[in-house]
Amino acid sequence: MRLRNDCNTIVREAIAQVRPDAAVARALAGKEFGAGKLILVAVGKAAWSMAHAAWESLDRKPDGGIVITKHGHSEGPIGNLEVWEAGHPVPDDDTFAATSRALELTQDLKPEDRVLFLLSGGGSALFEKPIISTEELQDITRQLLACGADITEMNTIRKHLSTVKGGRFALHCAPAQVFAVVLSDIIGDPLDMIASGPAYPDSSTSAQAEAIVSQYGIRLSAQAAAVLAQETPKALDNVETQITGSVRELCRAAADVCRQLGYEPVVLTDSLTCQAREAGSFLASIARYHQDSGRSLAFLAGGETVVKLTGAGKGGRNQEIALAAAEGIAGLRDTAVFSVGSDGTDGPTDAAGGFVTGETRGQLEEKGVSIFQVLQDNDAYNALAACDGLIVTGATGTNVNDVAIALIRR
Repeated sequence: MRLRNDCNTIVREAIAQVRPDAAVARALAGKEFGAGKLILVAVGKAAWSMAHAAWESLDRKPDGGIVITKHGHSEGPIGNLEVWEAGHPVPDDDTFAATSRALELTQDLKPEDRVLFLLSGGGSALFEKPIISTEELQDITRQLLACGADITEMNTIRKHLSTVKGGRFALHCAPAQVFAVVLSDIIGDPLDMIASGPAYPDSSTSAQAEAIVSQYGIRLSAQAAAVLAQETPKALDNVETQITGSVRELCRAAADVCRQLGYEPVVLTDSLTCQAREAGSFLASIARYHQDSGRSLAFLAGGETVVKLTGAGKGGRNQEIALAAAEGIAGLRDTAVFSVGSDGTDGPTDAAGGFVTGETRGQLEEKGVSIFQVLQDNDAYNALAACDGLIVTGATGTNVNDVAIALIRR
């Protein structure tokens, strides 16, 4: 129980420290938007909290605008802004309707007008008006999610198939100037990849997109293949951008909480990008090696792993990390591994991640559950639910990747 309470405290307090409210307020402090029209467009899983912070911070309120966030992530009305919820990780009809509305609100702007663009992770699915058919875009998205492509590879494809990604939204807003405040959910904070870079010049090429299609065997229509060959904007002169948060801040916040709880924190990396089950096994091996240190230790790894689907079960990358670790820490005393998504949603589930201890494997075996088979079926959610191993936070209002932690209490 002590380890689970520590886990809950670390998750709750670390995520609270990386909510974008204060960061957005700092980004807007002293910012002048001129005498023209001011339109606010907020997109992503953290769109509501970013828009709310902006509304509270701005002396001059926007003349209009729109907030587009994931289903279930809105916390209510914000001034005169339209609040829409849409599909993630696969765009849906609400996505396309909300994006069309955003394009209407930013149509025919003048040089003296300004667009305040608040962007966070999840925007690739939530902000979309495809060049190809919506049905094919949804099919391509599902293929990319299933094949194990990482977020940068996925966004390279998405940018070349979209009328708003890869800098094309900024082109649409011209000649108005765009001030973008970005909450990063991609390792290294590449501005052209976060939410597929709607307001930033695209560094990826059609050749790279075609290579990704070939590598993973993605099925494309002739139309989609032709669209993929068209280059995205490589320069924009109407955009100013400021980054407000990243996974490094999440790791730092989690390490601070671990220290307050009596652990010696060690941040292993903030750029974890391997297969989820490999990350779980790696953290378990570290925990096993340090069993006899006599000290309370916390090993942290931030980033975003990937899952290659081999089954049709229910789960997410953080749940797979935890369940894979359960095998490696089986039998170890006062040892736990947990992994959580900072946005509060892990895969297509209501859980943010998973938690396991040295007792988890035995608990599952008593129920006739094989960890190996569960991982093959990608069914970590149901296995963790059976041993009280799910971490459920609800929508958090932020999105700065994931953090996985191994705890040893002595």
